[in-house]
Formats: sequence, C-alpha cells, structure tokens
Amino acid sequence: MIELPYSLIIEATEEPDYFGFYSPELEGFTGIGHSIEDCVYQAKWGMKEHVELLRERGLPVPKTNPDPSINIQNAKEQAAV
Repeated sequence: MIELPYSLIIEATEEPDYFGFYSPELEGFTGIGHSIEDCVYQAKWGMKEHVELLRERGLPVPKTNPDPSINIQNAKEQAAV
C-alpha cells in the first residue's frame, strides 16, 4: 500500500546514491534522497510539511489522490539556456 497523499516521481541520476523526487500534483514540492526507499520516506513526511506550509500561507492545497502512484525514471537532462 502506498502511504502518500499525492503521486511521486523519483528520478535516478548518474550518481548511484543520488535521487531527486517531486510530485506532479503538489506544486513546489521537491526533494532528494540517497535511495528509492529514502525518497519515499522523505516524501511521506515532506508532503505533510509542505501542505501545512501552504495552509499557513493561505495558499490553495490540492485534493489528495485516493490512488497515488510512484514512478521511477531516469532524470531528464536540462537544456542549456
């Protein structure tokens, strides 16, 4: 059972112990972890803190996802600006 209120995207990098993560459903929420399990753990508590911060600032909070997913993919390279 996925115990997250929103879906999560985990991106693997070229470093074997460095992963980035974000939620496409929770604007502004991102983080890093040293393993997939670490990302999921940090996301669980980080999402809660992020939502509390949005509420404190009077910003809109998206509805939770009753069927969240976790997608693990390779990090996409950023184009040079």
